[in-house]
Amino acid sequence: MTGSVALPISPIFNASRSIGDILVANGRLTEQAAAQILAYQQAQNLHFGDAAIALKLLTKDDIDFALSQQYDYAYLNATNTSLSPALLAAYQPFGAVSENLRAVRSQLTLRWLGKQPQQNVLAVVSPSKNDGRSFVAANLAIVFAQQGHRTLLMDADLRAEPHKSQQSLFKLERSLGLSGILANRAGLEAAQLVPGLPHLAVLPAGAVPPNPQELLGRLAFGNLLEGASQQFDIILIDTPAGGDFADAEIIATRAGHALLVCRNNQTLLPDALHLASRLQGGGVELIGSVLNDA
Repeated sequence: MTGSVALPISPIFNASRSIGDILVANGRLTEQAAAQILAYQQAQNLHFGDAAIALKLLTKDDIDFALSQQYDYAYLNATNTSLSPALLAAYQPFGAVSENLRAVRSQLTLRWLGKQPQQNVLAVVSPSKNDGRSFVAANLAIVFAQQGHRTLLMDADLRAEPHKSQQSLFKLERSLGLSGILANRAGLEAAQLVPGLPHLAVLPAGAVPPNPQELLGRLAFGNLLEGASQQFDIILIDTPAGGDFADAEIIATRAGHALLVCRNNQTLLPDALHLASRLQGGGVELIGSVLNDA
């Protein structure tokens, strides 16, 4: 399996470009309006953003966008329909859900990345189909990428219906994907970069194979994770429902670490405890759990 995905090595702090320059370059502000804001800013001794909002020439959304450009904090405007709106971390980065996701990211950094720097693969698991596992995996991948980590989101749910897959969420082109790699028909170049999120790549599941467990159990899957670990800082793996198939256990065992997702008022506690027990019995380190309200 050959091929690679080129991602930026590190975030770039671009404070040399002023907020006004960025907004003018992106068509959100005219040069005449920028000059008016600058004059008011100097007269009132205000920050540029505060002056612009006071003059009603810009909105907070405009200022947030410019700051994101300065600090390489990528997110998408609501008018950009290139991804599913379910990817809240990309479209609503300053909302409550995204803030909660960043809190999860911080805990994972401390308990997982900070503990064993050489271990950068994490399986995202849940007991049943509708726990929101794919939603959590996708949005977590985005917030890691927004922090500047070279992030790979791998869809290892080789049983998912197309409209519930990561390919659908990220509106990716058809690809041989993971199943193609495990069948020795492709390499890691099957992963696709996400437009507008420069540190993120997604490897879709690919065609639904007749033997998903056998494919995931092959040495090729372990080799893929080992190779990907050399190219990416973070690898998150979406998995099938752990209560329905053994796939999630196979994947989590290869990853070595897992994050358990449960859904509020839906996931049954005995199911979650049973899955956690099975994973830990197989030598998987359960890093923590996420209660999904989305």
